[in-house]
Amino acid sequence: MIAHLADMTWKEVAALVSPRLIALWPAGAIEAHGPHLPLATDVIISEEMARRAAKALEGKGRDVILVPSLAFSPAGYAGSFAGTLSLSASTAATQVFELAASLKSHKISKIALVNSHVDPANLAALRDACGKGGIVFPDITRKPWVLRLPDEFKSGGAHAGFFETALVMAARPELVRESIRKSLPAVVVNLGQKIKEGAKTFHECGGPEAYFGDPASATAADGDRIFDVLAQIVVDALEP
Repeated sequence: MIAHLADMTWKEVAALVSPRLIALWPAGAIEAHGPHLPLATDVIISEEMARRAAKALEGKGRDVILVPSLAFSPAGYAGSFAGTLSLSASTAATQVFELAASLKSHKISKIALVNSHVDPANLAALRDACGKGGIVFPDITRKPWVLRLPDEFKSGGAHAGFFETALVMAARPELVRESIRKSLPAVVVNLGQKIKEGAKTFHECGGPEAYFGDPASATAADGDRIFDVLAQIVVDALEP
């Protein structure tokens, strides 16, 4: 079965807990994603990843509980864009570690963090917290998982580009500003390389509109296909 923690009573949660229970915990950010995608893009993507992974795990006979999303995280690269809300890496790591400990205190011991927000400070915080807290964390920026993803993502230019735009088109098409999306020129920048060279903001990376990649080329069908890959990554990380 698949359950939603926030919708349950405490007695229902207690009755569900068993060695076969897996908690999936979506994590994202509230930050600028170009002029065409909502601030909650990463949350939307992580929630859909978790939902599809939950269905796949249910098909394997596992019980899954979906934990309310972590919506706030380090988002310094987009910090100058209106609406972006950012935490320090230390605060984010503490939040993940302490909330995971709280879940474990209720005998929910198998926890997977499902994250699509790849700001370097956020990834560092999640790696630290998950390592200390015994949380499964399939980091999609690292091998072997990254090898399954589209070239735009692997080349480091996927913020609000083809990759993320296609995913939001598949999950929440009503939130994509289509007339704007179709008119956007591609911004071909290797974010990873720019960051290694010392860039600290999207502006410094060459993205004055807070997007990189090619959002105009995205389709919902692309997003649906990529979601299936992302969900399978979560499943494989939990049940290799």
